[in-house]
Amino acid sequence: MSAEGALGGGWQLAVTAAGSARTPMDLPPSLDWVPAAVPGTAAEALRNAGRWTLEQPLPLHDQDIWYRNRCSGSGPHSLRLEGLATLAEVWLNGRSILTSDNMFLAHEVAVDLSGDNELAIVFRSLDAELVRRKKRARWRTALVENNALRQVRTTLLGHMTGWQPPVQAVGPWRGIALVQESGSLRVRGKQVRATLDGNDGVLEVSLDVDCRGERPPARLEVAGAAAPLQWSRDGRLEGRMRLADVEKWWPHTHGRPFLYPVRAVLDGAGFDLGHVGFRSIDVDRGRDGGGFTLRVNGRAIFARGACWSTADLFTLTGARQALEPWLRRARDANMNMIRVGGTMLYESDDFFDLCDELGILVWHDFMFANMDYPIGDAGFRATVETETEQFVMRVGSRPSLAVLCGGSEVAQQAAMLGLPPSLWTNPIYDELLPRIVEAHCPDVVYFAHSPGGGDLPFQTDRGVSHYYGVGAYLRPIEDARRADVRFAAECLAFANMPSKATPAGPAEIVPRDRGTDWDFGDVRDHYLTLLYGVEAVRLRADDPEHYRRLSRAVTADAMDAVIAEWRRPASRCAGALVWMLKDLSPGPGWGVVDWTGIPKLAWHGLRRAFRPIQVALTDEGVNGLGIHLINESREPVPARLSLICLRAGDVVVIRRDCEIVMPARSSRTMTSAELIGSFFDVTYAYRFGPAPLEVAVVTLNEAATGERLGEAAYFPQGRSVLAHDPGLSAKLEREGGDWVLEVSAARFASCIQIEASDHYSEDEGFDLLPGEHRRVKLVAIGAADEAPAGEVLSVTPARSAGCRFG
Repeated sequence: MSAEGALGGGWQLAVTAAGSARTPMDLPPSLDWVPAAVPGTAAEALRNAGRWTLEQPLPLHDQDIWYRNRCSGSGPHSLRLEGLATLAEVWLNGRSILTSDNMFLAHEVAVDLSGDNELAIVFRSLDAELVRRKKRARWRTALVENNALRQVRTTLLGHMTGWQPPVQAVGPWRGIALVQESGSLRVRGKQVRATLDGNDGVLEVSLDVDCRGERPPARLEVAGAAAPLQWSRDGRLEGRMRLADVEKWWPHTHGRPFLYPVRAVLDGAGFDLGHVGFRSIDVDRGRDGGGFTLRVNGRAIFARGACWSTADLFTLTGARQALEPWLRRARDANMNMIRVGGTMLYESDDFFDLCDELGILVWHDFMFANMDYPIGDAGFRATVETETEQFVMRVGSRPSLAVLCGGSEVAQQAAMLGLPPSLWTNPIYDELLPRIVEAHCPDVVYFAHSPGGGDLPFQTDRGVSHYYGVGAYLRPIEDARRADVRFAAECLAFANMPSKATPAGPAEIVPRDRGTDWDFGDVRDHYLTLLYGVEAVRLRADDPEHYRRLSRAVTADAMDAVIAEWRRPASRCAGALVWMLKDLSPGPGWGVVDWTGIPKLAWHGLRRAFRPIQVALTDEGVNGLGIHLINESREPVPARLSLICLRAGDVVVIRRDCEIVMPARSSRTMTSAELIGSFFDVTYAYRFGPAPLEVAVVTLNEAATGERLGEAAYFPQGRSVLAHDPGLSAKLEREGGDWVLEVSAARFASCIQIEASDHYSEDEGFDLLPGEHRRVKLVAIGAADEAPAGEVLSVTPARSAGCRFG
């Protein structure tokens, strides 16, 4: 067998002028070395050594950066390098063994060790190389600071500085390991494919085995069953197994993400082949051919979630312990899809393990974005082909992998420059990528360009769009319906204000598109005026605390309203992925979770809007309110539906209740007139005299237990008319090892926000009906061990009314 050891400790890093040392032997003895982590980056090592800060981020691409390590061992080994960013040269004991110019490639090199060995890696100056690679593009983008990056296979993280810190990716960002050849049998690679045939699961396995002696018998084991593996002429082990009536893998919003462990037994030894999930996935284009509805196991789903960046911009880590808190935040917000965009990184096996386990579908772009890539260059094409094959073969069998996309905003950039359709694409997206996907994972949906599918790539009513009508383009909420979005692979980008509990950080960034004279804080301020009727600039100056509270609320309200439009049964929209899940740096970033992991009010709003069992309201004008009932679960849901209309906070104008049963996998729309049973101007569309109400609240409770399943509120004249004192009270209690706050209101309380010392609230942004109580857990930040103290607030455009606790 083979013995494998990660070379994670003992690494050192040093910086030299570009081109000043050709080999490790040319390095001066006086060179200043600092400890470095592998996998990791130069920015991480220099930051840890006190030589790089986010406040003054020094460029790294203008220098050569050296790594070195020593290891003991003798005889034949394989050196595995999983990712080198970006222009790397590798030496072992002073001998050059590898040169790489693609950050996304994994390498395996046969080496002979001899006692004490030195491994050295230099990452050459990317700036110097880009000067040498001066080739004219057919068109240029303003979103990337240096368009010459199109000629090098590296991440755009750190190079789109309108919305991310300039943390340049340099170093061995994925693991390095030595594998000792100590036996006659070694599994070098695997291909596992799990498919559905009706209700049966079909598993096909192909193992690349290095067998130096007699070929032993082998078998495949899964779910207590076994099937023989056969040796092929080219030394591969291959087998096929059918499992009757398997439990299917579902996204967590629609069922259980069931996984089966798989292993192979060779010569009496077991080899873990990971897990598989049996599911089918395809796309329904609709009658007009312009739709994009994903179907899992034959069932249409509304895909919702957020766009992913990286767990840590400094380390670029793909380790489970770094990824899990973020992906659990996504799952806990009822997100069932994560998109990895073309400006990011190919994600790790741990990332896919977590998505498989958590039931989160993955839309993964290939790493192309915004630029005109030189596919006509034979060397570039060859490295892209290898990169693509490695990635697809690594992740193609994952049940969570739903969509592979050619890239992000390439066609859009060219089209927005007014260029003809012949310049919108190239053979990367139309030939090379689909050919490789079809060969290695034909069960995954391939889509050439995001956005794309219409007469213009960014057309919203056909194919896949990046919808920023509500958001950057300052359109009213009604535009979400008018645009007839079919699938938004990006949407709803706002400068989301973090919680008051978020620790202060250096170098706060308010996102903007490079080259614009406005930022996304200006966008948020526009909606403060549009939705709440406040003058944002004056409010920020006169009452900055109230401005921040309203800023937290308004983006959550806007997102909730748009998602309600898109999830109603009459909508043709089949997906919404918010830009983005998490912030990369301190400040009011695009993320719905801040840079430390604390959810923002926008996250809480999405968690409610994305519920699998949901009730939502839309303004249908003179037709009253649309009451939209959704049950994505596998079981029918008996429930009690209530509509309560209030004025002055506690005067009940009208109340209606009814018992309903929501069939499994169903959605329907009721009208407010159907529920009320007579005329009532609930939307204040007819305007016969003063408005009869200030707020209409609909609640959905489980029939047997009374558990709240969902609720929604509608304000016919906007929230600005709310002038009453909600009469809030709060009681802090110890429950086990947790602090719990019981909040109640004498009168209707809008947008509850909880501000506590060294704690944040597990739930915020909800409304309270008169007399309603809600218990909310307070989560300690860091090592806080004192009882929290603070304030519970009901936030309206006019004021923040609250009570203190603790």
